[in-house]
Amino acid sequence: MPISDTTAVSPEHAVKALLSEYDALKAEERQRISVRGQLLYATLTAVAGICTVTATVGRPELLLLLPLATTVLGWAYVTNEHKITAIGGYVHGRLAPHLLGLVDDGSRDIDLFTWEKYRREDPLRRSRKRLQLAADLVAFCVPPLTALGLLLLLGPHTPPVLIGVGAALSAVTVLAAQIIRYADPAGPVPPT
Repeated sequence: MPISDTTAVSPEHAVKALLSEYDALKAEERQRISVRGQLLYATLTAVAGICTVTATVGRPELLLLLPLATTVLGWAYVTNEHKITAIGGYVHGRLAPHLLGLVDDGSRDIDLFTWEKYRREDPLRRSRKRLQLAADLVAFCVPPLTALGLLLLLGPHTPPVLIGVGAALSAVTVLAAQIIRYADPAGPVPPT
């Protein structure tokens, strides 16, 4: 039975269970936010490391490692970001109304989890989300595209390298599309 299935318990126990679920979700959200930052640092480290090794050994084909690294790290970032957004949506759209139904005294003056609502209604949120989208694209898509451009410019132009460039370009394009798809600059569509 899911923790938020409160049909067979007393209202007090249901409230406790829902608040426990909220605490667990917020703990997961904090952990995922921490991982999100670490994924950006790992990406910067991978870019610097791969570029340094490529320049040091003089083998431009090693630049094919850059799209691989940034795509894997970028996909983990997108997945993590999606889960963070899903947690917020669940708290706002499901958990809070369910909890309100259990604690409402009839006055409808109770407003639960106001921070969740407040930060989504911030007038600067849209611009911050757009800037975050730009930063995500710069972090995860610009370095591999630059590496692929350099590789095409410098060579070698062997069939395996050209196939690798095509595959890497496809992967980075899919990643960019997913980053844009999950950017959520306007916020989620409210339920009808």
